[in-house]
Amino acid sequence: MLTRKQIQLLEFIQARMARDGVSPSFDEMKLALDLRSKSGIHRLVTALEERGFIRRLPHRARALEIIRLPDNMRGDDRADGGFTPRVIAGDGPARGDFRPPRPHGAMPIVDSPAVDLPVMGRIAAGVPIEAISEVSHHIAVPGAMLKGRDHHYALEVRGDSMIDAGINDGDVVIIREQDHAENGDIVVALVDGAEATLKRFRRRGGMIALEAANTSFETRVLPEDRVNVQGRLVGLLRSY
Repeated sequence: MLTRKQIQLLEFIQARMARDGVSPSFDEMKLALDLRSKSGIHRLVTALEERGFIRRLPHRARALEIIRLPDNMRGDDRADGGFTPRVIAGDGPARGDFRPPRPHGAMPIVDSPAVDLPVMGRIAAGVPIEAISEVSHHIAVPGAMLKGRDHHYALEVRGDSMIDAGINDGDVVIIREQDHAENGDIVVALVDGAEATLKRFRRRGGMIALEAANTSFETRVLPEDRVNVQGRLVGLLRSY
């Protein structure tokens, strides 16, 4: 049986991963649980790991995976046992504006056990690649990862520029289709109408900064009219 604090931490991690696609930092966990130091978070994380509820991924910052949830956290709008990772092999890129097709019918609500999403191919987490506009196939995604009735699509990540945000080469990212972003959002950005990349979005006056989460990569700062937001990261699938 888990303690109250352990359940609170697991709930917080699960909610943040469903919202952002990456686990929260230890500082964010400390604030959420109103603890005085990160040592308490380390103890809680270790206890959850020893009990088989989460797993720490080695050599990755902010890399936690929920393996299972206790019975009293299942159902309603919660994930059922974590992610279902798959390796996705996208088709080759196609030039042109990146406009994912609408799925037939309305998007199922978030408590659906699984939703088929179109896999649009590959997205660069590094040097931008040509925009993708073809559906290669579909993938089943836990309904709790999606945001209401909004339209979503999936992309396979190529490159390691976002590894410090917990996004690895070969991961499949789940994107909510939208044309706007808030500072700090991880987005699919279309540059000059031809290159798509996965980066953190920030406004700097009339400029847009596309920030990598890897110190080996430089931030690209571009005029606002050269960057179009194609969607926001809301989830991530991983294979081992």
